[in-house]
Amino acid sequence: MLKNLKFLILISFLFTSCNRLEKEISFTPPNGMVWVEGKSYTKGAKIDDQYSMMREKPSHNVYVDGFFIDITEVTNKQFKKFAAETGYITIAERKIDWEEMKKSLPPGTPKPHDSILQPGSLIFNEDVKEVAGMDNYFQWWKWQIGANWQAPKGPGSSIENKENFPVVHIAYEDALAYCQWANRRLPTEAEWESAAQGNFKNAIYTWGDNVDLLDSNANTWQGNFPVVNEGSDGFKMIAPVKSYPANSIGVYDMIGNVWEITDDLFNINYYRELDSSTELNNPKGASSCYNPSNPFETQHVMKGGSFLCHDSYCASYRISARMGVSIDSGSDHTGFRTIATVDMLLNK
Repeated sequence: MLKNLKFLILISFLFTSCNRLEKEISFTPPNGMVWVEGKSYTKGAKIDDQYSMMREKPSHNVYVDGFFIDITEVTNKQFKKFAAETGYITIAERKIDWEEMKKSLPPGTPKPHDSILQPGSLIFNEDVKEVAGMDNYFQWWKWQIGANWQAPKGPGSSIENKENFPVVHIAYEDALAYCQWANRRLPTEAEWESAAQGNFKNAIYTWGDNVDLLDSNANTWQGNFPVVNEGSDGFKMIAPVKSYPANSIGVYDMIGNVWEITDDLFNINYYRELDSSTELNNPKGASSCYNPSNPFETQHVMKGGSFLCHDSYCASYRISARMGVSIDSGSDHTGFRTIATVDMLLNK
């Protein structure tokens, strides 16, 4: 239905006087995308958010121009078409270059045996029965040789009959390659939050502020993380796209299911270094990456949380939640969605 719908888009042009002039253009939205109106909203931790973290503070007002966004995460079907037409090989499928890998590791890190340095990716270990505290996440994560977007759990697994699931095991470089092929780009963190807010301007969740509605609106973990997932929201692991209600503007799964990569560099100090006394116009994120937990990695911001989020650990099923993901890493709970501006579509 969207492809047959005509939108009147208000495009703002900034002149040297800084006055915004509005021009109406009749435009057909791309298939599978929805228009996010330009607006001002509150970015970052909300006052009543009991789970907010320091890297989400202080909140600040931003204005973001309008754009189109995918109504779902990029799916296996979409990525499969891209890979077939271009022959693209994802990072998880490539031979590992130790000389390149060690640049993101502490100096002096010994080279693992060649039997370990094989193409693969991180997967959640569903066989965990107990953990000794929550400080060591390697207790529930494992490197799986042979895991990639076509074999999400490693050898023997496949995406057969899962064309409408989000594509996973995608690294930043892979997402950029898809965007170039599709004439799209990754959203900035500010654009991502604008879309997640929908018609809201200061909400904690995509449906408002009521955490009691979480299980009916998002695919997250219920039970004792990471040992027992009761699956009371309908799914124990990743879910097909559109399994939960869309937000107020028709965008699905921006909370839970899979983390979504953005174009912003991750810096835990970024918000604290901003001038929050004035409204920021289309912020592009930090100019440099900084994460003391992984000081040798270049990381980008990922948003939205995943099917593994639980209030006992990360509670990242909130619009303001933000974490860093290495540019050369994927996992079975990380995907992406794309956006397009009017200029991108007109200049195609």
